[in-house]
Amino acid sequence: MISEEHFYAVALRECSQIGDINFHKLVRTFGSAQEAWKRGKKEYKKLDGMGQKTVSDIGNDEHLKFAEKEFKFCEKNNIQVRLRHLGEIPTLLNECIDAPSILYQKGNINDSLQKLSIVGTRNMTSYGQKFIEDFFEATQSSKFVSVSGLALGVDKEVHEQSIRNQKPTIAVLAHGFQFLYPSKNRKLSEKILQDGGSLLTEFNSSRKPDRENFIQRNRIVAGISPSTIVIETGFGGGSVSTAAFANDYNRDVFALPGKITDVYSQGCNQLIFHNKATAISTVKDLINILGLNNPQEKIEELFPYSETLIQFTENQRIVYQSIQENPQITLDDLAQKMDTSSHKILPIILELELLGKVKSFSGRQFIAI
Repeated sequence: MISEEHFYAVALRECSQIGDINFHKLVRTFGSAQEAWKRGKKEYKKLDGMGQKTVSDIGNDEHLKFAEKEFKFCEKNNIQVRLRHLGEIPTLLNECIDAPSILYQKGNINDSLQKLSIVGTRNMTSYGQKFIEDFFEATQSSKFVSVSGLALGVDKEVHEQSIRNQKPTIAVLAHGFQFLYPSKNRKLSEKILQDGGSLLTEFNSSRKPDRENFIQRNRIVAGISPSTIVIETGFGGGSVSTAAFANDYNRDVFALPGKITDVYSQGCNQLIFHNKATAISTVKDLINILGLNNPQEKIEELFPYSETLIQFTENQRIVYQSIQENPQITLDDLAQKMDTSSHKILPIILELELLGKVKSFSGRQFIAI
């Protein structure tokens, strides 16, 4: 049964000048969406930073008619309408300043389970696919919910591996529930629901999969989880925006490095180089950092190494030794200590990260492993 608060929230959010942040201001000022609908237009001077133009569309009967139609569609199709200001959206997502005021949900979300967002290119290579397979095989005994965007390529593989390994998975859509994009993934979306996962979107049922919706969708993928893994992406790929949102929300970001000549590794390498993501050296190390339990020992390391086999260059040895002697040293302090410019040190640090000998943290801090 849909409450009046849900009904007025949908009508209010449909107003032309009311986005998620303005919606939150209205609800915070007037106490509820229903009161904001009744009083917002007349008492707009109570609202911080909102003028008469912003509230001019509040009270429009057309939006009430829209809400009525929307709830009929939701009831017919078993869609739940969840409101942020009533504490009905996932906890971590609620912490984001630009979190959606309304979420439309099919299926179930276990908010007590750790969530892990895994994203990447639609043009997944065998390298990325092998990593995803290895990761899910190694985490068979771990309990978590995977999150991705139901696109082709990496997203599809993540959802399918989750189902194969009996893990619930959340697909965040860039459109309303009247549509399913890409249509090739319709059977997969049904399987996600059958196996205890969910489909999630901030867009009302009539919203089409327009291009700008996908970037907007990515902030939910990033915001709902404490960690985001970028598998493969090119320069400027959509997954780079997901990583940017995750960084803005102060979440952990990991990226799978690759050859600098591989187009769909260049975005990951760039994230690592600019300290926007931690390089993944081995599946086992990643699982340990994420706090997932008991990775299966039979999974081979992605970049196997032996202490006796690594031969540092002279520059690598000097940088590694300086980091080892000064745990969590910053890039600026390291440059000062070595009496050289930071842009000369960064490439060497990246090499050490790829060798699994150095880890980077936020604020351009480094530790030796």
